[in-house]
Amino acid sequence: MTVNEPEKIEWRGTIVSIQPRTTVWRYRLDNRTHYHCGYNLFLDGEAQGIKARFSVAISEKQQKKLVFRIGDEAQGTAWTKMYDVSDYADYYRAGGLKITKKAEQAETTPPPYVIEPPDLATYEWRGARMLSAGSYKGKCFQCAWATMSAVEIEYDWGVSKKYRFESFCYGPKSCKLYKMGKPRAVPYKGAGSSYDEGWMDDLCTENRGRDD
Repeated sequence: MTVNEPEKIEWRGTIVSIQPRTTVWRYRLDNRTHYHCGYNLFLDGEAQGIKARFSVAISEKQQKKLVFRIGDEAQGTAWTKMYDVSDYADYYRAGGLKITKKAEQAETTPPPYVIEPPDLATYEWRGARMLSAGSYKGKCFQCAWATMSAVEIEYDWGVSKKYRFESFCYGPKSCKLYKMGKPRAVPYKGAGSSYDEGWMDDLCTENRGRDD
């Protein structure tokens, strides 16, 4: 795993999406555990003096205090990542957070669910299904139920791991925009790959019905 030297930066921009910040631990098809550790703000603006779209990881406490919404103009500081594989956000350890201009809240008809993101306990209870990368990058990107997770695969138990990013959905099972995408390979040393074809989604979301 490559270790980078963190650098503190300043950023500002307009929020275009707010998603749960999650990590996932995978082991063959025996386990897919999701951990919820805050939120990712996606912004169009400027970071490190460069104008672009970027993402900043914030805590649940910070979200509860400031109540960020899509369309808000915000600014703050953050640090570049130490490990490229451990977090999907471009920057983390955010500080000095301010909303410089609140967005005018317009009524929208879901899906996608362009709403204030719920607390992390709600995501935990709902559980996630695999979401196709195309859907995540397209109409689902602004949805509060979509996320791109950092995934740690137990490749050789206690010896080595593999890392990648995977998109997931916490939204209603009846959502007309939802597409699972292709089954996902879960490799293990000396045993090839098993494929998550969606049955683990049923286990992860067994708490709720079709419209929950």
